Amino acid sequence: MAKPVALITGASSGLGSIYADRLARRGWDLLLAARNHERLATLATRLERETGSAVEPAVVDLSDLNGRRQLAQRLSEDSRIEMLVNNAGFGSTAPLKESDPEIMEQMIELNVSAVTMLANAAARAFAQRGRGAIINMASITAVAPTILNGVYGATKAYVLALSQSLHHELAPFDVKVQVVLPGATATEFWDASGSSVRALPASIVMRPEDVVDAALSGFDQGEFVTIPSLPDASEWEAFDAARTALLPNLSRSEPAERYRRG
Repeated sequence: MAKPVALITGASSGLGSIYADRLARRGWDLLLAARNHERLATLATRLERETGSAVEPAVVDLSDLNGRRQLAQRLSEDSRIEMLVNNAGFGSTAPLKESDPEIMEQMIELNVSAVTMLANAAARAFAQRGRGAIINMASITAVAPTILNGVYGATKAYVLALSQSLHHELAPFDVKVQVVLPGATATEFWDASGSSVRALPASIVMRPEDVVDAALSGFDQGEFVTIPSLPDASEWEAFDAARTALLPNLSRSEPAERYRRG
């Protein structure tokens, strides 16, 4: 029997490469997408040797529309793909007023446009097949947008909102959706962001291996939202319950009384 395939973006380093390692050891074959051919090839060779899984490198630039389309088409047509790990992305720690507009545009292309196109392709294909899983990598900045660059936080808030919608939409089709919100993690993210992870207190920085292991444990437990650092899951549940409690009053035929006085 052929093994199912997990497609992982941003797979050549950081969280993506650890997802690749962990999923290969769980018996998945892999399709690994990233720009760095050398790193991908090295990772694929190691994982095939150590795990016996088939690992296919896909050198693709997801900030480019053609690259996104190429991978989305593969998702649509390859029935062996049963998991998408939407991990590719980058961030910034600079205030928006000090940021290069072109870099911000590139961030939106990768963190939002690529995630959307691949999630769309996966949602269509997995729903049709009646199986599959989509794991979207967000960030704690999705709910704490003031702690890093505002565009980065906004892109991750988008990933959270998209995941919430997909979770609701795909539940009847037995397609699982998980969104992961890591805090500060010791990866190359910081090299590209303009800050050093060494400048952060060690008490708030998690090892990337621990992030992925916690995320996969949350996946196994059926969590929709996984925040690896959060000690008490009921705190997220209370936060989300407060959001849900707003829904009946967010759209009404008349303005609220405080806006009609005088």
